[in-house]
Amino acid sequence: MLFKYAYRMATGLAPNVAFKAAYLYGFKGMKAIHAYKKRLANDVLYPPFMFVALTNTCNLRCQGCWVEKVGKARHMSTDDLDAIIESGKRQKAYYYTLLGGEPFLHKSLFDILERHSDCYFQIITNGMFFTEENVARMRRLGNVTPLISIDGMEEQNDLRRGEGVFAKIMEGLDLLKRHKLFYGLATTATGKNMDEVMSDEYVRMFIDRGAMYLWYYIYRPVGEEPHPEYCMQKEQIVEMRRRLLRLRRKHPILLIDTYWTAEGEAFCPAATGLGFHIGPEGSIEPCPPLSFAKERVVDNDRDMFKSINESAYLRGFQDFVKDRTKGCVILEHPQELASFIRDHGAKDYSTRDALSEIDSIKPRHSHHLPDEEIPEDYWVYRFLKKQVFFGMGALG
Repeated sequence: MLFKYAYRMATGLAPNVAFKAAYLYGFKGMKAIHAYKKRLANDVLYPPFMFVALTNTCNLRCQGCWVEKVGKARHMSTDDLDAIIESGKRQKAYYYTLLGGEPFLHKSLFDILERHSDCYFQIITNGMFFTEENVARMRRLGNVTPLISIDGMEEQNDLRRGEGVFAKIMEGLDLLKRHKLFYGLATTATGKNMDEVMSDEYVRMFIDRGAMYLWYYIYRPVGEEPHPEYCMQKEQIVEMRRRLLRLRRKHPILLIDTYWTAEGEAFCPAATGLGFHIGPEGSIEPCPPLSFAKERVVDNDRDMFKSINESAYLRGFQDFVKDRTKGCVILEHPQELASFIRDHGAKDYSTRDALSEIDSIKPRHSHHLPDEEIPEDYWVYRFLKKQVFFGMGALG
C-alpha cells in the first residue's frame, strides 16, 4: 500500500503542490507538534492548529448542520484572520483549517492564502465552487488542500445535502484531478450510511477520482434541527474502527480519523489542546459544534497566545472533559456540558439558543470505547499519529 501511495503522489500531483504538501504540511507540521508537546510539558496552552470559520453563510441547507445560515451574514474580518495566523506562526503553528458555512463565499479567501504563503491551509468545502479559475489559482498557490464534504454514494449524500449535489461534486473532483491538486474527502459516518462509507467500493471510488486522503467524522446531533436518526449505535462505532484499520492496510490512500490515538484510545482535540475553533466574529471556542466563548481574537490587542493561554474557560473545558470521558462530552454528557457553559458565563455566538439545544440532547455513546480499544496495527499510521499533525492526533 505504501509504495502504491507514494507512486500516486509522485504521478498524480503537480510538482509545486507535492513540494508544499511535504514541506508545509509534513515537515512544518512535525515541528508544530514538537513545539506543542514542549508547551504541554510546561503547562502552556496553545494549539498546533486552528479551525477558523470564515463565514456563517452557505449555499446549501444540509440536514443536521449546526451552522446557522439564516439571519445576519457574518464574515471574519481580514484583521482577525491575519492576527490568528501571525499569532500561530510565533508558536510554530503553520496549519489552518478554514471552514464555514462555505469558505469560498468569503471574499478574501484567496488573498489570505497568497499573503500567508508560508502556511498550509485546508479548506472544508461543499464542492460547489470548483471553477477552472478557482482550481487553477489553488494549483498555482500550492499551499492549499481542499477537503470536500460528501456523505456516501448519491442517494445517501443527497438525502442530507440536497438533490444534485453528488453529481456536482463529482464534476469538481474531476477538475481537481486534472489540475493535479492534493485534495481529500470529508465523510460523516451516520447510522444510515456507515456500511456504505466504510466499504472498499467507497474508498476505491475516490482513489479513481484522484483523492489522496479520506477524512472520517462521526455524526453529532447538534443544531436547531439535530436529526438524531443519523446517530450511530455503539456497535456501529466499534465496527467502524475495525473496518478503518482493515481499509488502511488495503488501499493507497490516507484514511484519517479524528477520534483515536495510536493506542486506539479515544481523545478530544479540545481537551488535549490540539485545536480550537474560531467563529466568524472572532470568538475562540472549544470546537466547531460548540459556539460558546469567553474570549475573542480582538482581546489583549489581538494577542491570541495570551487570550488562549490565560483562558479559564478553555482550561476549565479541558478539565471538565478529562474528568468524564476520553470521548465526546456533547454526546455523552450534554446536560452537564450545558451547566458548565452556563457556570462560566460563556456567550453563545450561534445566533440561536444553542445552549437549550445541547440541554435537550439525549445522552449517547461516543467514540470512547473502554475495554474495547483497538490499537493501530500498521506502523505507518502509528508513526503519523505519534509524530505528525494527523487527524488532530499526535499524542505519543
